[in-house]
Amino acid sequence: MTRQQRLVLMIAILASFVAFLDGSVVNVALPAITRDLGGGLAVQQWVVDAYLITLGALILLAGSLSDAFGRIRILRIGLIGFGVTSLLCAFAPTAEVLIVARLLQGGSAALLVPSSLALIISCFSGVGQSKAIGTWTAWTGTAMIAGPLLGGVLVDTLSWRLIFGINVIPIVITVWLMSRIEPVPEREDRPKIDALGAVLGAVGLGGPVFALIEQERYGWGSPVTLVPLIVGVVSFAAFIWWEGHHKQPMLPLSLFRVRNFGFGNIATAFIYGALSLGFFAIAVFVQQTAGFSATAAGIATLPPTLVMLALSSWFGKLAGVHGPRLFMTFGPIVAGAGFLFMATAQSDVNYWTQLLPGILLVGIGLSATVAPLTSGILGSIDPAQAGIGSATNNAVSRVAGLVSIAFVGVITGGSLDVGGFGRVVTTTAVLMFVGGIVSFIGIRNPRAQTASVATSPTGP
Repeated sequence: MTRQQRLVLMIAILASFVAFLDGSVVNVALPAITRDLGGGLAVQQWVVDAYLITLGALILLAGSLSDAFGRIRILRIGLIGFGVTSLLCAFAPTAEVLIVARLLQGGSAALLVPSSLALIISCFSGVGQSKAIGTWTAWTGTAMIAGPLLGGVLVDTLSWRLIFGINVIPIVITVWLMSRIEPVPEREDRPKIDALGAVLGAVGLGGPVFALIEQERYGWGSPVTLVPLIVGVVSFAAFIWWEGHHKQPMLPLSLFRVRNFGFGNIATAFIYGALSLGFFAIAVFVQQTAGFSATAAGIATLPPTLVMLALSSWFGKLAGVHGPRLFMTFGPIVAGAGFLFMATAQSDVNYWTQLLPGILLVGIGLSATVAPLTSGILGSIDPAQAGIGSATNNAVSRVAGLVSIAFVGVITGGSLDVGGFGRVVTTTAVLMFVGGIVSFIGIRNPRAQTASVATSPTGP
């Protein structure tokens, strides 16, 4: 690996790490944020969803911007924007200012991940590229471990505001490293930017989410709820129509005609919607009802990540031999059983008997699901479309999480008490079960894999 490649890899890892870290650190801080700024469950939903709205709506557009204006330039804009908006979040005097800052922060984060991957792809090739992407994945994955623990410690010992302010440190380091690399080759054929698609997509997501979160305060019959809902639904329908007719769409709908890609993304929507909903509820419930500290809440949600680190590679190898269908079927069902187990939690919460067994089952189920799901989806399309395929699947998972969290108030009736928590994790389990059923019905194993299993007397 050359000096240039090492610098590129470090930059890509650091740039993506802050975006992944911010996504995993916030849940444990939500009770502290509402104790300080007020607003209850609705503000907690908005703090999470405001970030996901702009991230989910713009992540596909960000890939086009990276190709059109240069990876380094877009990455630098994203980093500076993320740093500035993180400080806005840290110093937000009111809940409303924090929510607006989170919207802007999500837009900046959307520029980071696609540009980081594009930078790796432009500077590595062959086996080296695969290893570099593997290293990038491993390091950015540690954000899922570091986030809840770091967030909990900062909330308990200092202030929730530091979970945002601390982002500035890796951003400054990354921008400095970017000043030390040589010019990176860019594409000669610059794609046109699908600006209208981006606007329609953002409005199509934002309108219904606003209605779902605010319906508890204003009611479904209020114009404050109905107008955003109708405008959002119409905009989303227009987005789908536009993407089907635009010459260079932000979201190529033709990809969904590939069976495993189409059904795999439907499964992704249910599975990742369930994950966002379930872990949002756990992080808030164990603090507000069970009385956990933010640090303890971070530790309580850590086992699934540790289980995935231990088992994902093994399940990935098995799926490489037997195909993804079996694992994408039973994995979500096992995870759903874990969430269903947590519905037995009582007001006198015993983490070890009422939550931990279910959380471990969730970890096992996810370990069996994630790698086969990713390989099954991306392995079904032309390698030349892997970039947009990955961005599409990422966008589907983000949007699914956004929508599921918007439904929290509807499911709970306004409070994550014992009854509300039971309803949420039961709903989460149902979503997981549906994800497994969709996989069983729709996913097909590649013929080469099926043949190899049939002719191998020893299996894996």
